[in-house]
Amino acid sequence: MPGAEAMLKLLYHDEHLVAIDKPAGLLVHRSVLDRHETRFAVQLLRDQIGRRVIPVHRLDKGTSGVLVFAFEREVAATLAAQFETRAVEKRYLAVVRGWPDEGGVIAHPLKVVRDEYELPIDALVPAQEAVTAYRRLATVELPVPDDRHPSSRYALVLLSPETGRRHQIRRHLKHISHPVIGDATYGKGRHNRMFAEHYGCARLLLHCARMTLQHPHSGAPLVLAAPLSGAFAERVAEFGWCEALAGCGMPLSDPESP
Repeated sequence: MPGAEAMLKLLYHDEHLVAIDKPAGLLVHRSVLDRHETRFAVQLLRDQIGRRVIPVHRLDKGTSGVLVFAFEREVAATLAAQFETRAVEKRYLAVVRGWPDEGGVIAHPLKVVRDEYELPIDALVPAQEAVTAYRRLATVELPVPDDRHPSSRYALVLLSPETGRRHQIRRHLKHISHPVIGDATYGKGRHNRMFAEHYGCARLLLHCARMTLQHPHSGAPLVLAAPLSGAFAERVAEFGWCEALAGCGMPLSDPESP
């Protein structure tokens, strides 16, 4: 069994599947691009519960929140099919640069993204359909200069991806010029640095807060929820966003958790 510092938070656990609240900065499984990493969700969870686990979807390394694993390949295939057919309802929270519209739908096709070790994509492969609905929950204006402006604006956004393309939410928010804070690939360096320097928050502020799927054995709806924690929860509290978060039915922040 791993030490207490390595224990993953279990959101759900039965004989068919297990769901965890993945911490930010933890890889789901071993990656050629992160050869230096020695900790992976698959390995930690296997050691923690004493069973082999199979991830049925993915979260980026920097993204925290609901992550689902199956124990058997048949169950993994059943659950994966739900993701592929858009039968899984997902809700993400993000802190973004600027104040986006109160709500909308981002319908912007995305080119297929491969890791460096994967086969290259044929240039003729068309971009894939990608749709993300969003709602602005709260805003803040901070007394930190932003280019020619004396202050900086940020917002808490609730997102519902209807498709599941790689880095979809991060790429879509960049497309509408409201990138996620802490995103080193698609974000703005000066805003990321400001959060790190002024607030001690260097993580990607993107969190999978809720997921609803069909249980692979009973067929009943299964709702999985992961409260905000750590630096993300602290920023929500500091910016006065807790009421807005509770008002949309998302898990309440838990600043005491790591």
